[in-house]
Amino acid sequence: MGDKHDIRDTSEHYLDGFTRTLSEVSATGRRLTREELKTRRTLGEQAAEAGHGLRALIVAHLAATRAAWPSVPCSAESDLATLAAVEQAIDAFAEGYERAQRLSVRREEAARREFIDDLLYGRSDLGRLAERAERFGLHLSRAHAVAVAEGPAAYVESGPVARRVEAAVLARFDSRSILLTTKNGRLLCIAPGDEDEILVHFAKQAYAATDGCRVAVGRPQHGAGGVVQSYEEALAALEMAARLGLTGPVLRAADLLVYPVLTRDRQALVDLVSHTLDPLTRARGGAVPLLDTLSTYFDSGCVAAEAARRLSLSVRALTYRLERIHKLTGADPADPAQRYMLQTAVIGARLLDWPNRPL
Repeated sequence: MGDKHDIRDTSEHYLDGFTRTLSEVSATGRRLTREELKTRRTLGEQAAEAGHGLRALIVAHLAATRAAWPSVPCSAESDLATLAAVEQAIDAFAEGYERAQRLSVRREEAARREFIDDLLYGRSDLGRLAERAERFGLHLSRAHAVAVAEGPAAYVESGPVARRVEAAVLARFDSRSILLTTKNGRLLCIAPGDEDEILVHFAKQAYAATDGCRVAVGRPQHGAGGVVQSYEEALAALEMAARLGLTGPVLRAADLLVYPVLTRDRQALVDLVSHTLDPLTRARGGAVPLLDTLSTYFDSGCVAAEAARRLSLSVRALTYRLERIHKLTGADPADPAQRYMLQTAVIGARLLDWPNRPL
């Protein structure tokens, strides 16, 4: 009974002037005035802002109409005019309600986007940022990791791919500890650092929802600054994967730490590539076929049969190429003692985009 009284008391404010208007319409047959429609829209906006349900308020309007009906004349013309007025009033009320909801959603989206930008750029007061983070399900006192998905086309926040991936992830995991969003055309998932299965599932769903994408996962880091660091690691991993032509849908920044080490001393890397691989340019057809052979051979775990299969060559043809490389460079790819230098030089060539770009 208490709930019914609460609903009735709440509805009275939003029904202000409604039955009086119906009585006038029934007596005169007029339509609602512009001012009356404006009032109903305003009341609808107020109801939405106060958090009341639209369905209950429409029911209250209909109940008020039914209660007032016996007091009005029962001619067909007055009945039609009254019904038309009820339709106008409820339509205006619902229009105001929905407009307020759309504005609320836009404000929420703007606040969310502002928070995400501040979080990923690390440009806000950390204490204030931590307070805002709790509103979106993140507790920055714990470690978080960031996964970034990059596809053939840019992801849009409200696009079908983003919605599909978000629905799949939130259907399986607690939405209160996960933040999914987009940034610069990429799809992001921020999750607790000790719940790696969330990021793995996100990567699988992002890959399945597109015609092919690559996902990089940064290392778990503590605090608001840690989110930025994990995000930047994931971006760097994506860039490194593109430069190296790394395959596989999921890349982990922790597994790629060796590559930034190689690029820190660019001149040393240039010298290594030039000294080790430049002789390949003297081969018939240039360095590219032999460089691809080395790359595939190393990626295959130095298993000749597997490398030959990937290159669509016979094992004999692959062996001939490896012998040719040995003769030109003086380093034997099959010799463990010399393999490391060759493999490092091949990685360096990828990073420097050699021989497409001169050293």
